[in-house]
Amino acid sequence: MTATAATRLMTTEELLALPDDGTERWLIRGRLREKPSASPEGTPMTGRNRWHSRILIRLGQLLGDWLDRQPEPRGELLGGEAGVRLRRTPDSTVGVDLVHVSAAMAAEDPDDTTLLNGVPILAVEILSPNDKQEEIDEMVDEYLHVGVPLVWLIDPHDETVLVYRPGAAPRLFNVEDDLTAEPHLPGFREPVARVFRR
Repeated sequence: MTATAATRLMTTEELLALPDDGTERWLIRGRLREKPSASPEGTPMTGRNRWHSRILIRLGQLLGDWLDRQPEPRGELLGGEAGVRLRRTPDSTVGVDLVHVSAAMAAEDPDDTTLLNGVPILAVEILSPNDKQEEIDEMVDEYLHVGVPLVWLIDPHDETVLVYRPGAAPRLFNVEDDLTAEPHLPGFREPVARVFRR
């Protein structure tokens, strides 16, 4: 393989053209990342579990209730591996567990598009048993690099929320804390315990 072929970057269009074979795929600065849909032994493997799903729905409910109380234009809340192209040339295109975008960003993409284009206000990732630390670190680093102002990394096992903001040290919230998000989600304040239904 030549050095040129080894360093060729993939576009979002090429990513979307790959077969839908259950493999989780995303791009970070034009480089394809994949998580196989089967274990090395060949048995089917699911990256999501009931705790992941429960937290996704619960947090979506809490954020949705907050969003409903906001003045128009409110922006939009999307969940379940919402496709977001964070940057172009090279492309970073990811599926986000839960994302809040501004009204302007939501209006730029019609409802029939596959992806949102731009930098969301909030990106939430819920850890799953098959997540690798280096994958999570790379994803969080890319969110912060492109300017996502608020990133929440939720750990169902430890019942914690690790909050990242550009240029600041991460802050850990546990079930004894209230999760806040000023100034990006004005007025949002919920006990972390409610995220985990405690």
